[in-house]
Amino acid sequence: QVQLVESGGGLVQPGGSLRLSCAASGSIFSINAMRWYRQAPGKARKLVASITSSGITDYADSVTDRFTISRDNAKNTMYLQMNSLKPEDTGVYYCNADVRSYQNTRVVLEYWGQGTQVTVSS
Repeated sequence: QVQLVESGGGLVQPGGSLRLSCAASGSIFSINAMRWYRQAPGKARKLVASITSSGITDYADSVTDRFTISRDNAKNTMYLQMNSLKPEDTGVYYCNADVRSYQNTRVVLEYWGQGTQVTVSS
């Protein structure tokens, strides 16, 4: 089994910063793409940023130049540095990853974390 655990959420004032982490554990053979999603209250979950295993990144227009996604492949961990936070960044942030496990290295399965709450408010 594979587990994804997010951490680093909290309450921050507008203009502030937070750093989210997503740690993957379990029977992991390799991790392909990893992603951060955000779900605002009453809205659908949306892709915020993604990163490939080789480090190629992509961002939603709303967070470009403010958020930075990165990963440490040796630690099976992904990060999201969030700067210049705005109230509209509020939501539950979910980690998502495409993983090959040792149980079956030929199959890529998608896993989700439980989410971490980010609230941007004065």
